[in-house]
Amino acid sequence: MDEILYQLKKIIPRWIFRLFQPAYHWLLALLSALLYKFPSKKLIVIGITGTNGKSTSVALLHEVLSRAGYKTGSLSSIRFKIRNKEVKNELKMTIPGRGRVQKFLADCIKEGCQFAVLEVTSEGIRQFRHMFVNFDLALITNVTPEHIESHGGFEAYRNAKAGFFRYVAESRRKVIGGRVIPKTLVVNLDDKEYAYFLPPAGDRFIGYTLQGKSDPAVNSSVQAEHPEVHEDGVSFLYKGKEFKSPLRGRFNLENLAGVLAVAENFSIPLTAIQEAFSETASVPGRFEYIEEGQVFRVIVDYAHTPDALEKVYQAAKNTKTGGRTICVLGAAGGGRDAWKRPEMGKLAEQFCDQIILTNEDPYDEDPEMILRDVAKGFSSSVSPEFIIDRRVAINRALQSAKPGDTIIITGKGAEPWLMGPKNSKIPWDDRMVVREELNNI
Repeated sequence: MDEILYQLKKIIPRWIFRLFQPAYHWLLALLSALLYKFPSKKLIVIGITGTNGKSTSVALLHEVLSRAGYKTGSLSSIRFKIRNKEVKNELKMTIPGRGRVQKFLADCIKEGCQFAVLEVTSEGIRQFRHMFVNFDLALITNVTPEHIESHGGFEAYRNAKAGFFRYVAESRRKVIGGRVIPKTLVVNLDDKEYAYFLPPAGDRFIGYTLQGKSDPAVNSSVQAEHPEVHEDGVSFLYKGKEFKSPLRGRFNLENLAGVLAVAENFSIPLTAIQEAFSETASVPGRFEYIEEGQVFRVIVDYAHTPDALEKVYQAAKNTKTGGRTICVLGAAGGGRDAWKRPEMGKLAEQFCDQIILTNEDPYDEDPEMILRDVAKGFSSSVSPEFIIDRRVAINRALQSAKPGDTIIITGKGAEPWLMGPKNSKIPWDDRMVVREELNNI
């Protein structure tokens, strides 16, 4: 089917696909919901959207709910997890189509789950993959430019996510265990776009903040007080209790605060939240330290937008103990936000001492031209290395590192494939490649 669609797209004008795709995806969503008998009506379903932090928030919330004794399923760009059983997401899409979401929810019910936590993307929303799922709560992490070209502008991208909030707020309330489940919307008050996600409908509006911000439009808010970033993690205070996590970087403080707000909404005991936070050591491919006994730091992260890249670089800088910063990065092809390529270059120049540009997911574009676009963000004083082969580029960074240096490899994280022409793909995992190359040095 994928190959047929690929060939059709080569001969049929793109506007025709855009015209008929909404109806096609809507119909698929309806048929799959009918096939699996609308399983979401038997679960409390939580949708987490935003530009960055979605997968981490899904993973954290799964652990919090499980720690509190609830049988939970979760779906993200990283994995499909039902209770303690998980399968790596190898579909190269976050919220999958063709009935997979409804099947996943049906499987959750078979396993006795009470909660399901789903990562929801703007592309998935645009293709109606969330339709006929009755969500009870929506959380927005943040909104910064992404998928600008496919949506037709930042406002359209933001509105797609806001449309998901309206969809949740206006959907039918369900009754589970004799209790009416209210429609709840959770927003990041520190994000400048949060007001767009507070529609008139909805039963509860909850905010969360690190900066002590408030808004009369929200019914209640959760403030993470005295947020601190440490070399070995982060911490904050809430209701006089200390919450610690081995997750690193200020951006993870925001993720933790958002999950705390959701957990508070469901009256999860604070002790269960504390335990879950302290025991979630890492999320695959998200600011993940690779340790093989080397005398320098290696960090692998999925960051593929300017905002995410800057946060990763800043987090690494804040926990730096000396040495140089060596950065390995690229940008995706296939018409995926070419505007951001020079912006990535500007950030690399700002934070990195040595820069290696390499392949990410070129799809049908010329990999060298993609990297040339990234290099347009550099000033004339910067001379990055161009190494198309990603494994060779990673090896070059490892070979260049000296004691105390930090290597930051971004763009793919734990993604299982490297995508090439005609939707071809080769097995890949930055973390595995780093480990293999470290052991070969």
